[in-house]
Formats: sequence, structure tokens, C-alpha cells
Amino acid sequence: MTVAYWVLAALLSVFYLYAGGKKVAQSKEQLAPMMGWVDRTPMWLIRVIGVVEVAGVAGLILPPATGVAPVLALVAAIGFVILQILASGVHLSRGEKNEVSLNVALFALAGVTVWLATIW
Repeated sequence: MTVAYWVLAALLSVFYLYAGGKKVAQSKEQLAPMMGWVDRTPMWLIRVIGVVEVAGVAGLILPPATGVAPVLALVAAIGFVILQILASGVHLSRGEKNEVSLNVALFALAGVTVWLATIW
């Protein structure tokens, strides 16, 4: 179970570090080709979402790795589940049904990670 947690945490971390890092560092114009929803979203909110994603990665990795407050890994995984529910809602409200498949996959990965995080 521990190995499974680390595999899923690594997969989620790679995705969210990439996506969150882009949201934190790039402009709307640079993000628009990859993330169509940014056209109607204030830049401050895009940055906040990016920071939340990067902080979630820290929550998945650091607490179990250090043994300090390992319950934060569970909290971070639950946060990613909630994030994907909200992201799916945004895509569905914009009529972007094809983009929801990525949200469903990330939701499933985060959901299993929630379950696996209970081992700490």
C-alpha cells in the first residue's frame, strides 16, 4: 500500500507541479492555448489556483516523507478531489465535454490517493 501511495502521489505531483507552476508563472496569453477557461477568469484567481496546486503537492509529499503531521497528505488528496469536482463543473458549464475526461482521471487518481493516505 505504501508503494501504491508513492506511485500515485508522484503521478499527481508531476501533473500538478506542471499545471500549477504554469498558472503561477505565465500570463493569460501564454495559458490560453492550453487552458481555454482562463479567458473568463481573473488573473489573481488563476494564480491562486496555481498556488493551491503547488501547495497540494507539498502536502502529498512532505508530511509522509518527514513523518511530521502525516494527516496533511490526506487533506491534500481530498483537496485535489474537490479541485477536480470544481474543474469538471467549469468545463461542463463551458460546454467542454471532451476536457472532462482528464478531470475524471485526476479525480479517480486523487480518490484512490485519499484511500491510500489513510495508511499514515
